[in-house]
Amino acid sequence: MVKIHRLFAVLLLLPILGWCQSHPFFNPGSFLSLGAAEGRTASVAAADLDGDGDLDVVTAEGRHWPAANHIFYNVGNGVFRTSRVVDAEWSSCYAAELGDLDGDGDIDIVTGNDRHPNIWYQNNGNGIFERVGSVGGEATPTRNVGLSDLDGDGDLDVLFTNRGAPNEIAVNDGRGNFNNILPFGNQDDATIDIVAADMNNDGKLDLVLANRNKQQNYVYFQGATFEFTKKIPFGTGADETRSVAVADFDQDGILDIATGNLIGSNVIYFGGANGFVRSLVYEENDYATASVKTSDLNNDGFIDIVNGNGEEVNYAYINQGGKSFKKIPLNEERKMDTYDIHLADINGDGFVDILEANSGDLNIYYFNSFGRMK
Repeated sequence: MVKIHRLFAVLLLLPILGWCQSHPFFNPGSFLSLGAAEGRTASVAAADLDGDGDLDVVTAEGRHWPAANHIFYNVGNGVFRTSRVVDAEWSSCYAAELGDLDGDGDIDIVTGNDRHPNIWYQNNGNGIFERVGSVGGEATPTRNVGLSDLDGDGDLDVLFTNRGAPNEIAVNDGRGNFNNILPFGNQDDATIDIVAADMNNDGKLDLVLANRNKQQNYVYFQGATFEFTKKIPFGTGADETRSVAVADFDQDGILDIATGNLIGSNVIYFGGANGFVRSLVYEENDYATASVKTSDLNNDGFIDIVNGNGEEVNYAYINQGGKSFKKIPLNEERKMDTYDIHLADINGDGFVDILEANSGDLNIYYFNSFGRMK
């Protein structure tokens, strides 16, 4: 507990400005409150929505139940003073991703909804958003959204993972039109998470899938004609994987895969000539992990891991030279139902901070204090 007190200052996202409480990791001089404790937050994302140079936050709300998604505007140094709903029309949202979908230089929003249309919202340039229309299937059970330039034409395409329905790639024409929808997978897939990355160093983005229901996890390699038919497995073949993250943890020039499993231990599968065979258990406990995110938290050149868990303490795992990981609790006094983790420099100090999306509890973010320890 003493170590984490020195590493992170905790900020609580609450409904009333000015709230504070006695908290072991709380810095009373550095937070304002936002959000609502009773919300069913499923994901959180950060980007400069209003063009003022700092990172704003979007929360996706509801999961299976209709709710309003929210934008929180950063006024500098990680202080949030104003908020608004993304859309007056509620939806059962699982994910929101941020990126320039129409190529006009500002950041737009796309949401992934459970059995509601997935929607994209256009930024007017000042952080105010207008609903443009639906993307992909009309009533798919979407669980996650990804943005990547999959076809290499310079714009962002949209990936939807659909639990119990084919996953979808919505191909962008460069102006924010998504008329070309390419399904992949099948009706039985229980895909929860997806990452696009070049897993075989051929210059094209491939797809790394996390599947639930004890289904096999796969890497789908992009072919010469923008198809994803060749695949190789990773994991045990019977995992309950909720989240994946991709990084070169051992710095050998080949990307590796970190898994977050709802049941059992969490594992890194190292990339190599024979696929993703060599592995390292970085968390042996069963924490019902729902989210895995990676970044260099302490600026030592090695990629670290942060996990969001279900009704358990959340942890950061500091990479020890690519051979092991040092486990640090974020907040030992709170066991929350964390659905998502997002890593971003919220206060602009050059160190990556940690944001949690918690369902039925406070959303929390932690200021990274590694830099002040040097």
